Amino acid sequence: MTDIFDSTILCKKCDAKMEKANLSKKGFVFRAVICPRCHEKILHPLDEQNYNKFISLKNKEFSVKMRLVGNSYAVSIPREIVSFMENQHSVMDEMVKLCFEEIGRVSLNFGKENGEE
Repeated sequence: MTDIFDSTILCKKCDAKMEKANLSKKGFVFRAVICPRCHEKILHPLDEQNYNKFISLKNKEFSVKMRLVGNSYAVSIPREIVSFMENQHSVMDEMVKLCFEEIGRVSLNFGKENGEE
């Protein structure tokens, strides 16, 4: 299937040829086209849809069980979150980074961090 953003898109305000660009919002990258004259922006509809799904998941609170496995504890990650990350083509390794941020807060990082190989 051909992506509409692969075609030439003209600005509806000034009729100029729009240029492809990548925009970032809260770490989420959007494919977009921007008019060089009037700076009108059009975001890719699939990227907007994925961003809205991300916001919906981000604002959702999950209750999960913590289990004792050997000498460690295990917490299950809801399938919704893992499926979303896989759909975003995130690099998912078998190993994750776990950080104790502050009292009552632990962070879990999947894949490679900024520039890390």
